[in-house]
Amino acid sequence: MMSTLLPFAKHQQSPFCDARPEEHEIDLLVIHNISLPAGKFGTDYVDDLFMGTIDCDAHPSFSDLNGLTVSAHCFIRRDGSVTQYVPFNQRAWHAGVSQFDGRIRCNDFSIGIELEGTDLHPYTDEQYETLVKVTQFVQALYPKITKNRIVGHCDIAPGRKTDPGASFDWAHYFTLLDNAEDQV
Repeated sequence: MMSTLLPFAKHQQSPFCDARPEEHEIDLLVIHNISLPAGKFGTDYVDDLFMGTIDCDAHPSFSDLNGLTVSAHCFIRRDGSVTQYVPFNQRAWHAGVSQFDGRIRCNDFSIGIELEGTDLHPYTDEQYETLVKVTQFVQALYPKITKNRIVGHCDIAPGRKTDPGASFDWAHYFTLLDNAEDQV
């Protein structure tokens, strides 16, 4: 079995993860966005949030984050660099109350990738390129994650979540993914 750690990522082990239920096969990839404070890029606050070390007094908008225990498998910054917080075979706490294809608790069977961004800021070419590389790595580990099983957080938590938002160019991402597959 391949390693469940990305060879091209920085690695930091988040405390906010656990073992997946054995009866669940990993077959879903969920794309999110995050920036802390909202719309500010290049800070260390996302790392701090996923590592459980965020200073909730550092910004007025952080008061809602007090006691929050969340993580993602990976976070892709605007420059395309990626940090992996949770090995793919473990359950990251990214989806919250969620449902896909008649199944609830998507954290049990999904991989969560966060992009540094907002619903309204266009993502960078570097982010799309890295997302494609991460997707290919994940699909090699979990072949049931096909294009129809790659979704936004908005798709598994409609009415509660809107990310990755209208600024995420799904057609561009899938074209890049198709072209990358053709070159393999």
